[in-house]
Amino acid sequence: MNESFNHAGAWGIALIVIVLVSWFFYRYFAPKNWREWAGAGVVQAFIIALYAEMYGFPLTIYLLVRFFGLDSQYVSASLWSSLVGLGETGMLVSMLLGYGLAFLGIGIFIQGWRQVHRARVEGRLVTDGLYALVRHPQYTGLFIALFGEGVVHWPTLFSVGLFPVIVLVYTWLAHREERQMLARFGEAYRAYRRRVPMFIPRWGQWCQLVDASRSNTHDEG
Repeated sequence: MNESFNHAGAWGIALIVIVLVSWFFYRYFAPKNWREWAGAGVVQAFIIALYAEMYGFPLTIYLLVRFFGLDSQYVSASLWSSLVGLGETGMLVSMLLGYGLAFLGIGIFIQGWRQVHRARVEGRLVTDGLYALVRHPQYTGLFIALFGEGVVHWPTLFSVGLFPVIVLVYTWLAHREERQMLARFGEAYRAYRRRVPMFIPRWGQWCQLVDASRSNTHDEG
């Protein structure tokens, strides 16, 4: 058990990772009003809780051992591998799968930001690239990245509990943004909304979403 926790107590690393991940998030999300800042605050709490447990103190595992009678001889630092009983093998599987989802989400997040940033500069409605598959690819990417890192790779009581809250908050923000888009673009956005799903691409379009997230081509009007 001690070998599984040999990274715990590295609060310096935890602080560095929290700062870097938070900088990246705010760099591309850039909250503009109190509603967006509120959503960003929930994500910030998720980031702090996740990496504080990953590199600082494994609170979730401690509580499971202390209050729920989990056998400490079979405990690893990962919640899923501890509950399933796969030990280090389970940790490796969850790490690889989690990082794969995290990097996919980051790619979607960045590319969605690039597309909407160009569209805002040009004053037009963007409906191609990632936006031809989902209406809010930045949020889709955020959800995938947080799910991969905080639910699959390194789940904690706080990260698993906060994830659905993040989804609800950003769903609310997405509906508010869509009302603004309807006021600005009218029937063009209404037609776009009818044919393109909000966050989850239609069945068979996931490969297109992955390909579009790696595209650096410029959007055309």
